[in-house]
Amino acid sequence: MTAFFRNVPLLAAAQALMMSGNALLIAASALVGHMLAEDKSLATLPLAAQFIATMLTSIPAAMLMERFGRKPAFVSATLLGVAGAGLAATATLQGSFWLFVLATMFIGAFNGFGNYYRFAAADSVHGDEKARAVSWVMAGGVIAAVVGPNLARYTRDTVDAAPFAGTFLALISVYLLAMLVLSAISLPKKSLDHFAADFLPPRSLPEIARQKAFIVALCCGMLGYGVMSLVMTATPLAMHHHHHAFDDTAFVIQWHVLGMFAPSFVTGTLITRYGLDNILGIGALLGLACVAINLVGTSLWHFWIALVLLGVSWNFLFIGATTLLTDTYHANERAKTQAINDFAVFTTVALASLSADYLQHQFGWETVNIGVIPLLIIILASVAWLKYTPNNTAETVRES
Repeated sequence: MTAFFRNVPLLAAAQALMMSGNALLIAASALVGHMLAEDKSLATLPLAAQFIATMLTSIPAAMLMERFGRKPAFVSATLLGVAGAGLAATATLQGSFWLFVLATMFIGAFNGFGNYYRFAAADSVHGDEKARAVSWVMAGGVIAAVVGPNLARYTRDTVDAAPFAGTFLALISVYLLAMLVLSAISLPKKSLDHFAADFLPPRSLPEIARQKAFIVALCCGMLGYGVMSLVMTATPLAMHHHHHAFDDTAFVIQWHVLGMFAPSFVTGTLITRYGLDNILGIGALLGLACVAINLVGTSLWHFWIALVLLGVSWNFLFIGATTLLTDTYHANERAKTQAINDFAVFTTVALASLSADYLQHQFGWETVNIGVIPLLIIILASVAWLKYTPNNTAETVRES
């Protein structure tokens, strides 16, 4: 069995289970926060706390995986998710907002490890298979698009007088299943190219970060994820403001998550066929299309179409950025490069999530959408810089 088929499908399954929890929280956390918080402006703080914990965990997670190996770290980290789901259920039963915030931080810490599934897949295969490996892992999120929102929908009222308590109790089983899946993977402590790279002196982080490809990868990953997070986090609140039912919100979020991950089955092939820079550019343009639809109207169909486009935009930008990043470092530079990238990305995501509630309540849905336009234009400019200026550093690293 090749390295690709030995590990990538299992990592995709683990991604599906992790993202099921995320999709559930996207659909439910703002509403749970609104239900538990005395100050309703703090409704999205639990989701922001999740992303803050993910950001704070990203660098320690990379260092621990470099020291002890990825498999032990991945398996152990699922216990953080189990603890977070248990605390979330307790918080809803006790009516404790701040306990719920703590619970989402535990889940965010688990995600800080889980976000390296895509890098584990890329590092376990040879160079020409990296884009496909990343795409396959991200495609696991298609299952999450179905499981997460529907799990929230059908378990919301299973515990009397405590909406969503049953949802978080069910989430415990999702994370335990992830532990079983991860126990079956066979990842070497060092990637296929690591031993050869040991003969090369590792470069400093500033030297790596000066590469054009690194700058563009960071820009696309950071701003693309930030735009998606801001608009996505504000969506349940905007839909509630415009008198849409929770089932409608769950429907929109489910299709949004499908938009995020369903294209993954072909994104790697599209990158190979049409070029990485073109796919990144299309991702930014799809983000602008999402904004345009959101500004036109607030019916269910406007939210639905816009959020699907937002998901596809994120898919192209995030997979493209991840693929581009893997060409900017040697194997013995892997941990610090991946760590600083994910730290920057999830810092942006946390800030976007934290500001979503404030922007939505103070300025409204229109301002939220207009505010992301400059970020999408910056992405387009960075992709043009990569495509139309000489000396693409990614090629140099790949050839070396």
